[in-house]
Amino acid sequence: MLNIFSLANGRLFQEEIEALEELSRFQPIWVDLEAPTIEEKRWVAQYYGLSIPEDAMDEDIEESARFYEEDNGELHIRSDFLIADDEEPQNVRVAFILNQHNEQLRSKGVLFSIHDEDVPVFRLLRLRARRAPGLIEDAKDVLLKLFDADAEYSADALEGIYDELEKVSKEVLAGEVTDTLAGEVLGEIARQEDLNGRIRRNVMDTRRAVSFMMRSRMLSAGQFEEARQILRDIESLDNHTAFLFDKINFLMDATVGFININQNKIIKIFSVASVALLPPTLVASLYGMNLKFPELEILGSISYPYVLILMAASALVPMWYFRKRGWLR
Repeated sequence: MLNIFSLANGRLFQEEIEALEELSRFQPIWVDLEAPTIEEKRWVAQYYGLSIPEDAMDEDIEESARFYEEDNGELHIRSDFLIADDEEPQNVRVAFILNQHNEQLRSKGVLFSIHDEDVPVFRLLRLRARRAPGLIEDAKDVLLKLFDADAEYSADALEGIYDELEKVSKEVLAGEVTDTLAGEVLGEIARQEDLNGRIRRNVMDTRRAVSFMMRSRMLSAGQFEEARQILRDIESLDNHTAFLFDKINFLMDATVGFININQNKIIKIFSVASVALLPPTLVASLYGMNLKFPELEILGSISYPYVLILMAASALVPMWYFRKRGWLR
């Protein structure tokens, strides 16, 4: 999909392009290529004189491969954006290209973004730019506002993680944690830990991108101050992700502790049962020997019930003692 965004009366308006000839009707500040076809890439390269690298969506992590400026004046930035989906959160790589200096190309002053999936931050910026006149003035504003919205989106995701962990915390700290509940809790904690890790990676990548923009001296004084504010927001998000990691580890340890307690209860029952059965086993072993016992000869025909009663009493007395001491709870 090829989307063209232009400014009109201080607002950002979107048009979807379906043919190369339609590009000449617009003077955009932002061209967004979402899962572009080979033909759409060819349109952009032909009309704007833009060179789109074949490895634009590669997962390189070296800064030299993600933030650089070409000889023709094109600035290349590859940054990750978060998709905080409940079922399958992920980080999506977005490649940005911005021609700032080359007046001979139609791409001068136009931001190009290339990505394989729809990014929530992009939808958020489009909505804000339509409703708030003057929010965006040029292509560099678009790029900064995308990073700003990404930090805010990450903050909202962190709040969602905290709310989910609060629910889990109430279930765990209630004290009645069965093995089934513990399994569900551990699964939820693992999902929130994964999302928290993705957010931390995302804000770290955003910090690198914004820092590169500040070092490249491409920003005006007002934009430079806005970039500094984005970095301050990211710093606070870093602290919050660290806090959530600590909370996740605490809940994980508490849940595993309750699982161990449940297992110890089972082992305790078996231990008590084995100890309680030792006296009747001793009685049965004693009277089972092929010897003559005077007391049995005296009892005569009731010797068998006597032995049974003695075995039952020798089992019941320890059980009564264990119950009195609270060891059967």
